[in-house]
Amino acid sequence: MEKPIKPIRLGFELDCIEVPLNLLHPSRVVPSTLKISVKYKQVKSSLSEIGLVEPLVVIHHPAHQGGFQILDGHLRHMALGELGVDRAMCLVSTDDEGYTYNKRVSRLSVVQEHKMIVRAAERGASVQRLAAALNVSERSITDSFRMLEGICDEVVRLLADKPAGRTMFGVLRKMGHFRQIDVARTMVGLENYSVKFAQAMLQHTPPDQLAPDTKVKVQRSGATETVQRLQRELAAMQADTKLIEETYGDLTLQLAIIKAHIKSLLENAHVVRWLARFHNDYLQQLQLVAEVKRLPSE
Repeated sequence: MEKPIKPIRLGFELDCIEVPLNLLHPSRVVPSTLKISVKYKQVKSSLSEIGLVEPLVVIHHPAHQGGFQILDGHLRHMALGELGVDRAMCLVSTDDEGYTYNKRVSRLSVVQEHKMIVRAAERGASVQRLAAALNVSERSITDSFRMLEGICDEVVRLLADKPAGRTMFGVLRKMGHFRQIDVARTMVGLENYSVKFAQAMLQHTPPDQLAPDTKVKVQRSGATETVQRLQRELAAMQADTKLIEETYGDLTLQLAIIKAHIKSLLENAHVVRWLARFHNDYLQQLQLVAEVKRLPSE
């Protein structure tokens, strides 16, 4: 007999809902100085010109009945309040309230900004209006439309929330898709998203891995060996990290059990006297283990 298929649990409710601003509660303290930042001014200007494009991400508040806790969209919430808007479209998360939607995203990346601009244009916003909303030049908006042309989907996924600049994507565009993925993974592993690093990787890309009609002037220097060594070291580091991730939980449990067992042994006076007489060096090491207050956390 086939086992019944369990329904897939969605992370968000299917439809956005409109929520009064007074029912939305921040999940973190937003410093007042943030209101003078360039990013906040862009968000506020964008909301004033073209309205809310990206809904706020919220979850039902555990303490305020009928209220919601903001997981992502604190700047939009603040700006909407200053603009006199009393309601906002929200995407409701069904995950545990301990989940933090923007745990690893501290600012809008260029990929996220690109998607926002494209979505706004699809809704009828002109280039001039978008430029005014984001306080940038019309050429910058036009360039943003083309930013991901020639970039494969996997690279977009890898760099979606990373602090990569627009110019860096122009360098990646000169490579074939498989080489783009390789370079993007290297950038993520080394946490280096600079244009210079991308150009160095481009310099050492084999001709058959370049995009069609792309020619790269090879610079003769000792950098080739350095980049190749970095790539080898990164591959080894990624393999070691994967192994640690897979075994961390089991090893931590084993260490906790061993520590508890050693502590119980040292509470036995006969054991301690025997160790002190015949293996004093072992006794010292066991005492150090027993005195460990906590095991390293992730």
